[in-house]
Amino acid sequence: MAASSLSALRARIIGCRACPRLVRHREAVAARPPRRYQGQGYWARPLPGFGDPEARLLIVGLAPAAHGGNRTGRMFTGDGSGQWLARALYEAGFASRPTSLHVGDGFALTDAYITAAVRCAPPGNKPTPREMARCQPYLEAELALLTHVRVVVALGRIAFDAFLRAREARGRPGLRPKPRFAHGAAARLPEGVTLICSYHPSQQNTFTGKLTRPMLSAVFKKARRLLRSSAG
Repeated sequence: MAASSLSALRARIIGCRACPRLVRHREAVAARPPRRYQGQGYWARPLPGFGDPEARLLIVGLAPAAHGGNRTGRMFTGDGSGQWLARALYEAGFASRPTSLHVGDGFALTDAYITAAVRCAPPGNKPTPREMARCQPYLEAELALLTHVRVVVALGRIAFDAFLRAREARGRPGLRPKPRFAHGAAARLPEGVTLICSYHPSQQNTFTGKLTRPMLSAVFKKARRLLRSSAG
């Protein structure tokens, strides 16, 4: 049931044209790719989440990268952020391989599902509040369908805030005080889900050393430990 419902949601997301600015940007990027990607077909549509319909781990990112997911058609695939995430997931036992290069490369998730606050690549990686509000119902729908989730990893503050808004919109109790966003911080929510914060594996964070590979790996190893303890 979850898989078929997620497939229907996927079709809705792919067909979305609710945000004119994002539609223009995602299509303009595809029409004028950098030299290294010339000759490659771009997806240039909204991106649905992907992974295991029975996942206990949910990963929430910001939005597709212009030349990553917007090109390949899969979130966190074909760019530097995707490589960092794929390796960390593989090391924690959630992914079949440590690289996520293109659709059909054999990369698959076990007990994990990846989604995002916004489904189209935004200019400058900065969606507007209105664009985020238009995308929120898709995240709400995923939260309703992914009924086995016990741990959520939010990659960045925007994803962290988007997840909290979506859960509250679904009728979950508001959190007072609001959990603190800090890399590696974890908060137990009233419904029994643990929310873990992580810096986003963007070049802005990885090139400056704000986020290192061991730091990201530790987040997903913590998620694995929490899932093991909950199963026991």
